[in-house]
Amino acid sequence: MSETYFRQWLSGRDFATDNALAREMRNFTYALGDPDAHEAVLVDPAYDPASLFQLLARDDMTLVGVIATHYHADHIGGTLLGHPVAGIRELMEIREVPVHVNVGDESWVNVGTGVTSPPVVPHADGDVVTVGSLELRLRHTPGHTAGSQCVEVAGRLLTGDTLFLDGCGRTDLPGSDPSEMYRSLQIRLADLDDDLLVYPGHFYSPETSATLRAVRARNQVLAERSAEEWLRVFA
Repeated sequence: MSETYFRQWLSGRDFATDNALAREMRNFTYALGDPDAHEAVLVDPAYDPASLFQLLARDDMTLVGVIATHYHADHIGGTLLGHPVAGIRELMEIREVPVHVNVGDESWVNVGTGVTSPPVVPHADGDVVTVGSLELRLRHTPGHTAGSQCVEVAGRLLTGDTLFLDGCGRTDLPGSDPSEMYRSLQIRLADLDDDLLVYPGHFYSPETSATLRAVRARNQVLAERSAEEWLRVFA
């Protein structure tokens, strides 16, 4: 198998540079793929789909799919704080590709973006999305939203708003559930290898990534606690 194609692009810096909201929200969009097949997927493409296509073309990569870590507009488009955010709807106008979401967020994606099923494709925990010879495993990690999911691929874990290098996503928003967040962080991700590199959905820490070992050592949301204690501290 060839080397994995991987890019981490920061909104407001690498694309959507003239968008004040993109600069404020500091979202990461990821590109993953097989360079031999020249095929890639985008994870959480928002703000400026046309620029993301240009970045892929610069690398001689063709978009064959999208993965949404969750349905919020700063990740896949819609309306955020009263502001329209470009995302998968505008991306589909350029090139229609499958949009892989967890089934728990499917209806939220449909309503929030206006993109129907298909091309939105619902998935369950453990499903694999294939890009060329590259396999991307979807891990259902509810809490921030009912259908939040992480993407495990080639020694990396893309965590969306489930897990940041410091802290975790909010659990006081529509569709959030602090008890499920506890189970996702303390149980569902517990079996993952320490050497995985964690790539979060936002640039909220000095680093853009860290090993899961380092995140476990420093991030208090992963410190061993009972459910009751965790909910008292973080819910």
